[in-house]
Amino acid sequence: MSSSATLPDRGTVELLAKDLPAYCPNSKMPAWSSHPRVFLDVTHGDGARCPYCGTHYRLKAGEVVRGH
Repeated sequence: MSSSATLPDRGTVELLAKDLPAYCPNSKMPAWSSHPRVFLDVTHGDGARCPYCGTHYRLKAGEVVRGH
């Protein structure tokens, strides 16, 4: 995929802190549309977008991620 290609807008998935680590494809996606699993860092900025399908993942407003 070239850097000028745009990904389709697959919507936004809001996650709770307990849902981390974030990965795509998520368990609610149909198996026929699967791609390799990728882990996404949603703890910085406005979340992360899957490089395969374009789904945007972010933490739900007010969620706090605590370290170990």
